[in-house]
Amino acid sequence: MHVRLAEPSDAESLRRIYNEEVVGSTATFDLRPRTPEEQAVWMSEHQGTYPVVVAVDEGGLVVGFGSLSTYRDRPSYATTVENSVYVDADHRGEGVGRALLDELVRLADLHGFHSVIARVGGDNTASIALHEACGFESVGVEREIGRKFNRWLDVAVLQRMLGGAGINVD
Repeated sequence: MHVRLAEPSDAESLRRIYNEEVVGSTATFDLRPRTPEEQAVWMSEHQGTYPVVVAVDEGGLVVGFGSLSTYRDRPSYATTVENSVYVDADHRGEGVGRALLDELVRLADLHGFHSVIARVGGDNTASIALHEACGFESVGVEREIGRKFNRWLDVAVLQRMLGGAGINVD
């Protein structure tokens, strides 16, 4: 397996992995699967400073992806980024999530971000453990802020500080 920047030809693989989580889990609070058109827009929004990375197996199959996104739209938050990681159900426990998250942290640091936030929905203890293994610390829980599958969902918030001073927004 290797991790690389996503290419336009990866869009459908990412959409498949993501949509499986939309309809079958609380890993995302989306309630409706993404269309190909929505996936294309999402891919175009995740380039440069806010990249998407993919994990690809020896046969060329995309087995997971991760992305960096803006944390909030106000300028003072510009030094913070939020990460997301999704791994195909058939490839969990193989180190895919760790490889993706390590690369996202490296890229966030390279791009001058000061802080990375993870917002982990539902009761996703595997994602919380992954983030903690990658140096993230729990900074709180937002109680019952989402609703999916007829139940209230919490969001665990984890944070990792990076080595750089951050990009200048003053």
